[in-house]
Amino acid sequence: MQLKQITQLIESVAPLEVQESYDNSGLIIGHPEDEISGILIAIDLTEDVLDEAIQKKVNLVITHHPILFRGLKKINRKNDIERCVTKAIKNDLAIYAAHTNMDSVFGGVNSKICEKLELQNCRILSPIPNYLKKLVTFVPLDDAPKVREALFEAGAGNIGNYDSCSFNVAGTGSFKGNDQTNPYVGERNQLHQEEEIRIETIFPKHIQSQIIQALLNAHPYEEVAYDIYPLDNEYQQCGIGMIGDLKSPMNEMDFLLKLKKTFGCQVIKHTQLLGNPIQKVAVCGGSGSTYLNNAIAQKADIFISGDFKYHQFFDARQQIIIADIGHYESEQFTKEVFYELLTKKFPKFAIHLSDINTNPISYLI
Repeated sequence: MQLKQITQLIESVAPLEVQESYDNSGLIIGHPEDEISGILIAIDLTEDVLDEAIQKKVNLVITHHPILFRGLKKINRKNDIERCVTKAIKNDLAIYAAHTNMDSVFGGVNSKICEKLELQNCRILSPIPNYLKKLVTFVPLDDAPKVREALFEAGAGNIGNYDSCSFNVAGTGSFKGNDQTNPYVGERNQLHQEEEIRIETIFPKHIQSQIIQALLNAHPYEEVAYDIYPLDNEYQQCGIGMIGDLKSPMNEMDFLLKLKKTFGCQVIKHTQLLGNPIQKVAVCGGSGSTYLNNAIAQKADIFISGDFKYHQFFDARQQIIIADIGHYESEQFTKEVFYELLTKKFPKFAIHLSDINTNPISYLI
C-alpha cells in the first residue's frame, strides 16, 4: 500500500496540529506515494533498529521519538543522527514519527499507561486551550437536517461523551441576487426573505477544512453564509497527560511495587510517602515535570512521569507523591499503541514490533 494510507490513519487519531511547537512529528524520510511492503515499530530510531528493519525486509520504520528535531546542515556520518539518516536513505527506508501528537490524544501514549494501571474515568490532565472553533451558518428550514447531519459526519458537534451537538434557532434571512446568480429560492434582482435555521456547532481547528467542505457540499445555496469564531474553551479531548482512578484505593508502597512490576522498572525515584491511600493517579509519558501543578490542582495522590530534576522533587510540597519511573520506561508501551491502530485497519499487512531496547540509560543495582 502507499505510505500516505498509513500516515493518514495515524494522523486521523493523532493530528500533527496538536504536536508541541518544538516537535518534528510526521514523515521525516520518504514520499507519501512510496509503496510500503512492511512496517517496523520502535520507540527510537537507532542504527540497530535500521539494521533490524533491513533484516526483516520492511521499508517503513515508525517511531515515537523523531530522529530529527532540527535541520541538518551537514550529513557526514560523524554522529548517530547523520549515520541513521544516511543508512535509511541508502536502503530506501521511509521514516515516520508520531511524538507529542500521540502524547496528546485519547488512545495515545497516556491512555496506554492508564490501561496498564487499570485506571477508570480517565480524562486529559492538561487540555489544550484555544483549540476549538464555533461554526455558525444559516439554512432554509427544510434543508437544516441534511446540513446538520453533514457537519456531524465531518466531525463537528462533539462535546465530551456527546456527539451531534448543536444549537438551532429560527429566524428570517434576506438577500438579493444579481444577474449572474441562480437563486435556490427567490428571483434575480429581487429582495427575498426566507425562513431559515441558524445552526451553531463546534469543532477542533485541525478539521476546519473538512467542516467547511461538508457545509458547502450539503448547503443548497449558491453562496453559503457562515461565520467561524475562535473559542477560549479548553479542548477536553486533547492535551498532555491523563488522570484517572483506581478501582479501589491501594496502600502507597503496594501501588509503587505494582507500578515497578507493571513497567519493568529497575528503579523508581519517588518523594516522601504521605501515609495516605492511592486512589487518584495522574500520568504523563516522557518528561512530565511541567505538569506537576496540574496533578496537584486536580488532587491526584500520585504523579507518574519521567525526567524529574533534583529540585523539582521539592515541588511536591507533601501534597502529592512524585514517582519518576524513567522516560523510556513510561513510554515503552507506545509501540503497542501503533501496533493496535495499524493491525486493526490493516490486519493482513506485515507489521513488526522492534526487538531492540533503545533506552540509552542503564542502571547499576
